[in-house]
Order: sequence, then structure tokens, then C-alpha cells
Amino acid sequence: MSLSPKIWLSSPHMGPSEIKYVQEAFATNWIAPLGPHVDGFEKDLEDFTGAKHAAALSSGTAAIHLALVILGVKPGDLVLCQSMTFSASANPISYLGAIPVFIDSEKDTWNMCPQALEEAIVACKSGKVSGKAQKPAAIIPVHLYGMPAKMDAIMELAKKYEVPVIEDAAEALGSTWHGQACGTFGDMGVLSFNGNKIITTSGGGALLSDKEWMIKKARFLATQARDEAPHYQHSHIGYNYRMSNVLAGIGRGQMEVLKERVTLRRRNYEFYKNALGDISGISFLEEPNGYFSNRWLTCILVNPGKTKGINRETIRLHLAEDNIESRPLWKPMHLQPVFMNAPYFGKKLAESLFDNGLCLPSGSNLTEENLERVISKLKMLLT
Repeated sequence: MSLSPKIWLSSPHMGPSEIKYVQEAFATNWIAPLGPHVDGFEKDLEDFTGAKHAAALSSGTAAIHLALVILGVKPGDLVLCQSMTFSASANPISYLGAIPVFIDSEKDTWNMCPQALEEAIVACKSGKVSGKAQKPAAIIPVHLYGMPAKMDAIMELAKKYEVPVIEDAAEALGSTWHGQACGTFGDMGVLSFNGNKIITTSGGGALLSDKEWMIKKARFLATQARDEAPHYQHSHIGYNYRMSNVLAGIGRGQMEVLKERVTLRRRNYEFYKNALGDISGISFLEEPNGYFSNRWLTCILVNPGKTKGINRETIRLHLAEDNIESRPLWKPMHLQPVFMNAPYFGKKLAESLFDNGLCLPSGSNLTEENLERVISKLKMLLT
């Protein structure tokens, strides 16, 4: 028995212009890292987000790592990080020997809970977390699945306690909070252009900031921290984190279709919500007033008490039978074996979201036939 054609969770979606920029890179022999496409891509990101400065990098993980280095995070420091996220938000904390302190989610956006965040800050400053009084070195909120976090409350706490913010907007390019682009609220913002993101450069990321010195330092550190000299001289530890001119060319082409990609992702959400919203036990994450999500991934919560025992794993396996990819929500970082001893603050909402949440196929290249096939398979199980 042959399988139906694969429906991916979120596959790359190329537009009409990417190959033009890539061919230009080849024609001009700008194949090595850096070059005019890198400069152009950074300018495109600045213009789109409203950030004053941008550095194109090899990954979003590299951007978070550099942001922590720029803030001077050192071994033993405490860094407050959203628990419900991909591991790339937290791993760079450990690269530097710092201690991640994980913060629970809140129900309105599934992102960092401001109440739990303040509890963690106070506990750090009182010495209850590490045994000595420490002001946290940074706060890393995440805009999960493209839904903006409660940045007003988070930034108010950051200002109150004088803690810098690294805003993980890896999933949220094109999302806004009251008209302001995600990634532009904190001291630095992080973007990702991994293959599954709303736009891709195959692999890549960016660091945003309104502070010019931070981006200048990021570029310096990302190019092996080479001093100005005719020979190779290094006074600082550096990293090979810059984006290549070829990949930046792909990014420039993708930026031309970004608004369209957001529209298509939001179309997917509306399609699923209209088709499944009336089914008992299935719920969706709504946009609070003033929030605009790019709907990178459409997610549902499943209440087995209302679906006759059907849970998110039952649904995932049922879709997989028809070669349809879906995925549980991110497993919270405080539940990951590698971070099992890390401090955690909250009421375990993130755990409930992980237990009951499922990401549905959400690519901007899904056809109506693809969407209908997913819906048909879901209704076969749920109705």
C-alpha cells in the first residue's frame, strides 16, 4: 500500500526572486562570507522591522549566544528564560557557564508569565536561587509560534529591576504588538531563518538592536574578532557566525514575499479554526486585542475529557497514518533531561500545554487540497 503524498508541518517556500540574487552572487564571485547581499539583507530587515541596526548571522542560536556575550554574561550568572520554547533559546546560556532559570507560560499567549518572571527576579536578588544574592544577567522571552508575548509587562519588569532583555523572535518575523514589530522591544532581538521558518535562508539568523554599538560588536565577534591590522591579530575570543553572501541573497528574495507568507499562514489558521472550532474539546489560541501573530504554526489544544478520550497523541498518530506531519508543542525546558536541575518558577501551565497541544501543518505552500485532506482526516477521528 503506497502512502499519500507527504504533507509537511512547515516546509521551505521559495518565491520568484531568490534565484536571481543567488545567480548574481555567483556572477560577481561573491561566494565567500559577507558581500553586498549581506548588506542588502540587513537593510531589508531594518526597513521591515523598524530596528535601527541588524546583523545577519549563521543562525538564531548564534544570535542569542552573541547577545549574551555582548551583555557580559559569565559563568555562574543567572539568566531568566521562557521554559516553553525550543532548546536554542536556552542552550547558549550554558555555552557561557551561566545558569538558566526557567519561567512558566501564561494562558493568553502561552509565552513568559510576567507574574512568574517577577517572582524569579525577586528570588534571584534575595539569594534563594543560587545561594547568593544576584541580579539576573538577562531575560529571554519568546514569541511562541508567532504570538507576541506580553511585552509591556515584561519590559516594565525589566526596567523596574534593571535587567536587559534579549527578545527571541525566531518564530515571529511579521508579528506585531500594538503595531510594533516583535524583536524590537528588548535591548536586542533575535530572528531565525531556518528551513521551517516563515522565510528561510536555508540556515541563518539575525540580531536586531537600536543600539549601534551592540550590532557593531556582534559583527566584530561574529567574524572571529579580528583586530584592525594587515595580519591576523586577535585580542578577543571570536566566532565564525556571519551569514554568507549566497544565503543572504536567498533572504533578500524571501523578504520580497514575506507579507504574502504571513497572509497565507494566517489563512491556514482561519481555515482550521472555521473547520474545527465547533468540535467539543478542540480549542485554538486567539489573538488578544492589539496582538498580531504571523501564525507561523497553527496549534490546537485537545481536552480528552471532551473528545471521548482522544488526546493529542492519538491525533498525531492518526494524521501520521496518512503521511501528514504534526508535532506536539515544545517540551518545556525545565522538563528536559539536560536541564533537570535548573531552577523553575511558575504553576506548570507549560506542562499542561505540552501534554495537550498539537501543531498542525502550517506551511505557506499548503494547497487547499492539502488543507482539506488534513481536515478530512481530523474529522474522521473527532466527529
